[in-house]
Amino acid sequence: MSAERTAPGGLALVQDLVNTLDVETGADALTDAGALARFGLAERERAGAQELREALRAVCLTHTGAELAPSSVAGLDRLFADGPLVLAVDGQGAAALRPADGLTGLGALTARIAAAVATAAADGTWPRLKACEAHDCQWIFYDRSPAGRGRWCSMAVCGSRAKMRAYRANKAGGRRTTPAKTRNPEIPDKPE
Repeated sequence: MSAERTAPGGLALVQDLVNTLDVETGADALTDAGALARFGLAERERAGAQELREALRAVCLTHTGAELAPSSVAGLDRLFADGPLVLAVDGQGAAALRPADGLTGLGALTARIAAAVATAAADGTWPRLKACEAHDCQWIFYDRSPAGRGRWCSMAVCGSRAKMRAYRANKAGGRRTTPAKTRNPEIPDKPE
């Protein structure tokens, strides 16, 4: 992924976790012990990490306009409850959320993600973490466009495919793809 699509701060962790699954090929990096270890997870925590990943993907899809299933919300709420946060104040008086002491494995990962999401929600960057709306992609990207209306991880690949499908569907349906010429009633017709 290009640096321009990489999420800032703690959202990079969310992006990294969700992008462990290549939706198009089905390749799941969380089936590898090394990838689990990179997130501080044990083999027995794989299913929980995969559930967390897919719940986060569902939320990121809503950032491009998809509907969020109530089951995804409930699952994410339950997972976040297993990763409690505390408010920490530093020597300069700055406050930040951090995982509660004593957390390990999936609880620690979930708490780190919850802290990142809460911070991003507070600073307005959370809605810019999006899942590509291409059903065969759903790669997580950070939308840095000025208006924040990006829909695809790559305009050159997923965006072009979507636009080509829409064009072909319009052509197959017999709809015109160019505007019809309309007569302006204020201008008289030319005599023949």
